[in-house]
Amino acid sequence: MKSLIRLLTKKKLKVAFAESCTGGLLASTITSVNDASKIFDLCLVTYSNQAKIKFLKVNQNIIKKYGAVSHECCLAMVNGLTKISKANINVSITGIAGPKGGTRQKPVGLVYIGVKKGNKLLVNKYLFKSKNRSSIRRASVKKALSLVLSIAK
Repeated sequence: MKSLIRLLTKKKLKVAFAESCTGGLLASTITSVNDASKIFDLCLVTYSNQAKIKFLKVNQNIIKKYGAVSHECCLAMVNGLTKISKANINVSITGIAGPKGGTRQKPVGLVYIGVKKGNKLLVNKYLFKSKNRSSIRRASVKKALSLVLSIAK
């Protein structure tokens, strides 16, 4: 984490997050490190569909058609965040941390992470095998931070 903060500081890059299933854990993780204020812009915990629609301007038809846990919603979240943050790197996370709420099509552990830096944009789908809520949330944060590191280099 300290190396990530050093790299972002050196490159004069800031990050912003739109979190759903991680509920602020990503922001908490990064702000637990000294000097995070140099690279951290903002975090929106848009846990409900209404928050995604209101603050990130996710089109409600995306949520109706694809669901909040989808590539399409994650993409709309990161694009919405990019419009309101001053960060160079924007990250969105949406998923099913469990232990309930999963289906055959969207099982517990399904997480989408979107990262946008300038014209670089990726939305990745992950299926974390653990059925433990906190380990799914931690794995999501770890993966998001590794994506930030790779896009920042």
